[in-house]
Amino acid sequence: MVPLLLTIAITVLDQATKAWVRADFALGESRPVISGFFNFTYLRNPGAAWGLFGGHNTFLTVLSVVMLGVICIFRRSFLSDTWSHRIALGLMVGGIIGNLMDRFRFGYVVDFLDFHIAGYHWPVFNVADSAICVGVGIYVVTSLWMDGHPLHGKDDSPPAA
Repeated sequence: MVPLLLTIAITVLDQATKAWVRADFALGESRPVISGFFNFTYLRNPGAAWGLFGGHNTFLTVLSVVMLGVICIFRRSFLSDTWSHRIALGLMVGGIIGNLMDRFRFGYVVDFLDFHIAGYHWPVFNVADSAICVGVGIYVVTSLWMDGHPLHGKDDSPPAA
């Protein structure tokens, strides 16, 4: 139940924030929130993360649908029944659905979270992107400490006689 509720919450939050940005910002408009560090900037991303594969919306849409199917169908083979993996699943699925909705409706993904850190301009992203990255991060980090998990690298089977 936790993954489903988190998926719904992430999808709704993602779509609501993107609707706000589309309604209240001109394309390319940037508004400082914390000067020199964080802005809201309305951009349209026709590609994947950091604009990779721009102009390949059909490929990215199909890839998203396939990944969503793989995650949902095979989740029991790579996710444990822990709180951390349930949260990771909800974040990843909610993020994928949020960006997929944009791809279906607009042919691009709305991005608006814009950070500048120590002179470096981080690529603009959105709530769905954040959820996917945090979900993957939680999954990888917690899996590294789980005995018997394929990412852990340990074989917990008894030694051969």
